Amino acid sequence: MSKHTHSFQAEVAQLLHLVTHSLYSNKEIFLRELISNASDACDKLRFEALANGALYGDQPELRVRLAFDKDARTLTVADTGIGMSEAEAVEHLGTIAKSGTKEFMSRLSGDQKQDAQLIGQFGVGFYSGFIVADRITVESRRAGLPPEQGVRWSSGGAGDFEVEAITRAERGTSVTLHLREDALAFADGWRLRELVGKYSDHIGLPIQMEAEKWEEGQDDGQPGRMVKTGEWETINQASALWTRAKKDITDEQYRSFYEQIAHDWQPPLAWSHNRVEGATEYTQLLYVPSHAPQDIWDRDRKAGVKLYVRRVFIMDDAEQLLPRYLRFVKGVVDSSDLPLNVSRELLQESRDVRAIREGNTRRVLGLLEDLAKAEPAAPTAPAEGGEAPAEPPQDKYATFWREFGAVLKEGLGEDFANRERIARLLRYASTASDAAGVSLADYKARMKDGQKAIYYITADTLAAARHSPQLEVFRKKGIEVLLMADRVDEWALSHLPEFDGTPLQSVAKGAVDLGDLQDEAEKKAAEDAAEAVKPLLDQLKAALKDQVEDVRVTTRLVDSPACLVAADAGMSLQLARMLKQAGQKLPATLPVLEINPGHALVKKLDGHPRFDDLAHVLFDQALLAEGGLPDDPAAYVRRVNALLA
Repeated sequence: MSKHTHSFQAEVAQLLHLVTHSLYSNKEIFLRELISNASDACDKLRFEALANGALYGDQPELRVRLAFDKDARTLTVADTGIGMSEAEAVEHLGTIAKSGTKEFMSRLSGDQKQDAQLIGQFGVGFYSGFIVADRITVESRRAGLPPEQGVRWSSGGAGDFEVEAITRAERGTSVTLHLREDALAFADGWRLRELVGKYSDHIGLPIQMEAEKWEEGQDDGQPGRMVKTGEWETINQASALWTRAKKDITDEQYRSFYEQIAHDWQPPLAWSHNRVEGATEYTQLLYVPSHAPQDIWDRDRKAGVKLYVRRVFIMDDAEQLLPRYLRFVKGVVDSSDLPLNVSRELLQESRDVRAIREGNTRRVLGLLEDLAKAEPAAPTAPAEGGEAPAEPPQDKYATFWREFGAVLKEGLGEDFANRERIARLLRYASTASDAAGVSLADYKARMKDGQKAIYYITADTLAAARHSPQLEVFRKKGIEVLLMADRVDEWALSHLPEFDGTPLQSVAKGAVDLGDLQDEAEKKAAEDAAEAVKPLLDQLKAALKDQVEDVRVTTRLVDSPACLVAADAGMSLQLARMLKQAGQKLPATLPVLEINPGHALVKKLDGHPRFDDLAHVLFDQALLAEGGLPDDPAAYVRRVNALLA
């Protein structure tokens, strides 16, 4: 039979170089990848056979087999799954991230086309074999094709590969690795059993290996050795991990399963494994990772859990089973009630899916609540001249909040039913604590007598928030203010007007009103000051008529001459700035300029020969202090230089 030589896609050649040199730091990972691919091939056959049972032919058994030959330096991973035709072998093994799954999807039509999205793609897993092999030979026959339409694919991992037609009696695929000299440890039965137990024990179909027994040495002085018996035995549990009783699963097995489904080499923070019974029956195994992926902020990225129906794999990234603000969660849901031909479109309309989604959401929030209860209390800042607090111990919830806190905040606006639970999970830095570990409950528990609101400030950075002039009177009176620097904070808090009956109040909105925390003498002094400088306020308003809505005296400033605030019902300056940066058209709203009548610079304004220049400098400095930029920076520099000169 004739052989045909093909060149790899350019990206594959680059990938193979990475694989053999740096992709995996742990060589043994290759076995997990190849077994996972074999399992996927069996899942795919099981799915296609729902519509065409004849695909099984005379091989009803779905399984994976490992065979090794130390003398020949080979290791073979064989499956009885869907297999490949010659054309599929050329396409899928010569092109990066194009598994048979991807083309399988494009061939379907009608309702089947909706089901096309059911099976995941294995990406670069196959190429990991070149970590330990200097040549890989693949023999395969697709289910439904005659034996003479088998195919052999072979490559040394360089720039090309060879393909030839063969006669293959069995359906499925065999991947034979021709091991490098330094990888002969993988042609060992004990080692392979260990790796299967470590990485693939949860695979829901049998992984078999030929049994071995010890044969004593002969009288001619030859040492004893392990010999194969010719009988195949199953070396894994051969049942999906999530279907087992929790008491029968070790923490190490849970972590290993997470690494398998999440392709994450770092262990998860926590997990929850439950069987839910009732109107809707399903099993959930959900994990909270310990770090965020680089594309966590891409809300259009595929994210979600793996969906099985009665242990039949249906789809990766079933985003309908969790809300978007929990898109960091990994895991498996196995439903007893959904139809086997369920599609993504049907998932959106299913009553059972809504029940599963709500159940998953409750479970994840409960898991986070358990982590939060175990966290150490956030240290408060020292008093003036006092000792700095001890560094808090690292805890799991602090790690979660650092990685995913900003994503969880989206739930305030997306999940009204769980808004209160989410609110109790929020953590912030504050003027009383440098660490981002202050909960709203913590804040409320140490509010001053007479304090009527939870105060907060938003800014581009924590440093900008902490040093904002708008905090001066709060700092003077020892009133704690929450500091917020995530871009989502402004939007999220618009959906949280109060917490546990106490309103949330931005210190950058409206006139400051400290209620009972401000005595009558202070209020009277402020009123008298406002009356005394009324002509100055009118003059400032005239000079800045195109830039401010109003100019007024404030009690919030202690050391600064002026600050900018938003009107009570207006959009905050921080939110307006973010929307403008995003290219959004905004309604014409102007800030309010508040001045400190006791400040030397404000006193100097009265009768100053360059009043307009000084008024604009005052405005621009207030704008800079809260994170904005002057509309005309060059004009600001000219005015400052002129005043300095």
